[in-house]
Amino acid sequence: RVQLVESGGGSVQSGGSLRLSCTTHEYPYNTYTMAWFRQAPGKEREAVAAIDSDGATSYADFVKGRFTISRDNAQNSLYLQMSSLQPEDTAMYYCAAGPKQKPQVVITTGLLTGYWGQGTQVTVSS
Repeated sequence: RVQLVESGGGSVQSGGSLRLSCTTHEYPYNTYTMAWFRQAPGKEREAVAAIDSDGATSYADFVKGRFTISRDNAQNSLYLQMSSLQPEDTAMYYCAAGPKQKPQVVITTGLLTGYWGQGTQVTVSS
């Protein structure tokens, strides 16, 4: 069973930056598509960014140019570099992994069938 553990969340002021990390345990995820999702209180979960095993990426429009997703297969890790953070980015951020899913489809559908972490909270104050 793949276990995903997120870290790096916290509180920042508007315009600040954070780097989220997601580390997998118990199983190598090298062939999986990985993605970041977020869910704000009272809102539906939404896909933020996705990356496949070859490094192809896709982003939600609301983070393009501000967030960068990357992965380090040797470290079994996924990252999300977030810059120019705004209060509307406040949410619980989740890491997810699933086999054979195109990043663009993950972003478009907002769905990824597979494994999920417990989330890390990001709070942006104005």
